[in-house]
Amino acid sequence: MKPTITTVLLLFLGLFSAAAQNTISGKIVDEQNQSLPFANIILHKIGSEEIPKGVISDDKGEYKIENISSGKYKIEISMLGFETQNIKEFELNTNKIFNFTLKEESQLLNEVVVKSKRPVIKQTAEKLIVDLEKSEMTNTSLQDVMRKIPGVLVTNNGISIAGNRGVRILINGKTTEYMDVETLLRDFPADNISKIEVVEQPGAEYEASGSGAIINIILKKNVRLGTHGSTNAWVGEDEGFEYGTGFSIASYKNKLNWQSSVNFSQPTWREDLFLDRTVGNETYDQETIEPYNPTNFRIGGSIDYYINDKHSFGIGGRISTRTSDRITSSKTIISDVNNTNTLFSENRFDRDRKNFNINPYYEYKTDTDKLVIDFNYVDFTNDNTNILADVAGSTIDYDDRKYIQDGKYSIKTYKADYTKTFSDNFKLSAGTRLANVETDNDLQSFSHNNSGVFEFNEDESSQFLISENIFALYSKINATSGKWSFSGGLRYENSNTDGTSIYMLNGSEKIEVKKRPIKKVFPSASISRKLTEELGASLSYSYRIQRPSYNTLNSFETYLDPYSAGEGNPNLTPSYTNNYQFNLTYDGQPFFTIGYSETDDVIFDLIRQDNATAQIRQQEVNVENNANWNFRLFAPLSFTKGLEGYTGVIVTNTDYRSSTFNVDLNKWNLIWFVQASYELPWDINFELSGNYGTGALEGQIEVDWLAGLDFSFGKKFLDDKLKVNLGFNKMLNRGFVGNIDYGNGIAAVESNDSRQNIQLKFVYSFGSKFGKKKSGRNSNNDEEDRIRDGN
Repeated sequence: MKPTITTVLLLFLGLFSAAAQNTISGKIVDEQNQSLPFANIILHKIGSEEIPKGVISDDKGEYKIENISSGKYKIEISMLGFETQNIKEFELNTNKIFNFTLKEESQLLNEVVVKSKRPVIKQTAEKLIVDLEKSEMTNTSLQDVMRKIPGVLVTNNGISIAGNRGVRILINGKTTEYMDVETLLRDFPADNISKIEVVEQPGAEYEASGSGAIINIILKKNVRLGTHGSTNAWVGEDEGFEYGTGFSIASYKNKLNWQSSVNFSQPTWREDLFLDRTVGNETYDQETIEPYNPTNFRIGGSIDYYINDKHSFGIGGRISTRTSDRITSSKTIISDVNNTNTLFSENRFDRDRKNFNINPYYEYKTDTDKLVIDFNYVDFTNDNTNILADVAGSTIDYDDRKYIQDGKYSIKTYKADYTKTFSDNFKLSAGTRLANVETDNDLQSFSHNNSGVFEFNEDESSQFLISENIFALYSKINATSGKWSFSGGLRYENSNTDGTSIYMLNGSEKIEVKKRPIKKVFPSASISRKLTEELGASLSYSYRIQRPSYNTLNSFETYLDPYSAGEGNPNLTPSYTNNYQFNLTYDGQPFFTIGYSETDDVIFDLIRQDNATAQIRQQEVNVENNANWNFRLFAPLSFTKGLEGYTGVIVTNTDYRSSTFNVDLNKWNLIWFVQASYELPWDINFELSGNYGTGALEGQIEVDWLAGLDFSFGKKFLDDKLKVNLGFNKMLNRGFVGNIDYGNGIAAVESNDSRQNIQLKFVYSFGSKFGKKKSGRNSNNDEEDRIRDGN
């Protein structure tokens, strides 16, 4: 029988129906029936390994998922600040509409989800992640937060991790404009921080440069709908009265997000150096007191525009200034068996630093793909004038000197990163980066003539230029199979650095150019396994390069006093390090770590004494061999109600060996630390951070025992909108006390900061409470870290 027209149509319609694609749509609102844009809607197909489909609600809270085949599904609706809702299982064979009303999390007073007074910490093979989103801390600065991280020691000598002080600090993957750690720690507000990543084994996505860990501070961004902000102020007493204030505001409405901030501070502190050394038959007893009172100002902001749920672009910028006008006082007593003479001197520093930065970007993001294209421009100027002169009362003659050193830095960075997520168990990343650096340092030297006027000294003046280009490519995979996880990557860097010295010699201009091309592949890998429900283990490796800072490549001399100066080294070359690390974790928390690193041509601060002139020079040089071991054991502090924190020990061994510079140094040391918080009556939060060390090897200085103690009291007022914190810092702070072996003599040295710092801080937050969350971009800039600048 031949098929009729009706039969053919019915068959066609049946086939069409079988192949038809369905649509799910709806609207997301809160309990006040207000639309909730940027809620996450995830659709899972039951019994299928397909990647879940996901969309984000639009400005009206509406969503639509199209082209869905028939079958069984479940839906998950989530949004920061609201309870997650689920439809566990439903049959889809036609278009469906699902509307959702989300409840605020703040109403779940009896929920098990209780925010901790301390951050949530998780150790992975590559990094330690400190999540501040789930904590309610009364601390107000980055310094307070850093003291809560196991194994991170914050002292007056900076930040150290496993005995290594070569720590780089990034903010959203970019180096901070602050050039000294103390100002960054003191001024940066904790309320702006979403999480902190301590990366001891950087993967291929990071620059290969660096000798120590990377601390990446990820800021909160787009975390609240509407308009919100905070204002802060602090006062304190250190080396005199100090104070600071800041204001930040952010707004999200429809597709536009913007934020801005302004900060001003004038901290004070002091650095003391005491040096007792022998030159021939004479003893040199040197004392230097160096007070600091810089004025810091910073203003910055950013705008982000979301074209749709996949495309966004934005631009950020900042301007910062730092001025410093200080006088360093020095006294040198020179004595032998018959005579004693004294040289009093002052070194006046006038420094003016300006930094401008602009950073546009574009981002494409879906459930499986992410592309970020980023450009970063930095214009940095650093103008310094210092006058070194003797003071009345001296019994030793000294010719006054004046130095003017102006520095200009221009850094342009182009970067693209792409990530493809194939499944929950496999991800591929790749990217490229191009950096161009141009620097110009001009030193003018002046000497007092017979008329008491500063006269230009042509032979001691020079100009130093650097032109550098670094091109990089990288790829990385992340894979998981059962209890095993693996990540591995390769990074290729091709750099060309030209250093040009221009100076006068016997009345003629001389130009010397040093070229340094480098082509290297830098591998990194980590593997981890869950041994039991609680215990996990990981092993990681990275190969890295440490490039010299731009300032150390020029041959300028910077005098601290008439007998001591720092000197550049144009022959300095990069060093290369193999890093190995083994971690044991308990419930994802750091428990036990073994680390080993081996560095060829390590960059080392060499301190030498010239017995003919009695002059001391500090210069960075390449020491052939350096090896470091570290062993870390951590334990939580939670033996009584209201107590949270960590304690532990860090054992390190440092070894330097060089036949060229006659260096043979080896030292073991042990550091015990404690970081804890305790809930006192009246909801007052007490924080304590302390450490004790048996000694250390700080470059060429063999240091005796070390100790530090800081504590604070914090409380919230006005429905938690106002945070008040009273901090007592450096209450027990013993700096470097030890010996320096010059090779032709040994000197006793003591280097200390000022002590007993007291600060009272206030932070008041205002505005809306809940909203969406956007992932931060990760683009670090090693070149900015290589601009070294004092205060």
